[in-house]
Amino acid sequence: MARRQPPKQPEPGETPRRGRATPVGGDASEAAHAAFARAGFIDPTLVLRWSEIAGPEISRIARPLRFEEKSGILTILAEPGAALFLAHDSRQLAERINAYLGRSAVTKVKFVQGAVSQPVPPPKPAKPGTEPKGDDPVYKYRGPDALKSALKSLARWRS
Repeated sequence: MARRQPPKQPEPGETPRRGRATPVGGDASEAAHAAFARAGFIDPTLVLRWSEIAGPEISRIARPLRFEEKSGILTILAEPGAALFLAHDSRQLAERINAYLGRSAVTKVKFVQGAVSQPVPPPKPAKPGTEPKGDDPVYKYRGPDALKSALKSLARWRS
């Protein structure tokens, strides 16, 4: 029986062979980190856990847009009517963010007015349909009763 040969390693200076399947997770992670880095978020948890940090009331009307690490300025996109009111509470918001990060990273909060898109709620589960009709192949099945009832249930959900 012939042994399978390992894939040939490219020579130095030679480009690696393309067209091989690779896990998507590695590419998605790199793309996400690059997108967060372009916006100035070295640690993406500020954006991902925004509703926990700012609270449900603020996260509904505002979200972080850009962070300048050197100057400590956090730019937040807020609904036009809410930006003025949030500016009055910017010190408390900066303190909450710094407490979450565990360091004094945010020194100033700047607000930009614009429409904040709401997260899409997950779809509601489908409701089961009606009982399959008597001429349905499920009724002609001659096998275990547990499997027959499972097939009936599946037929209801599909209809």
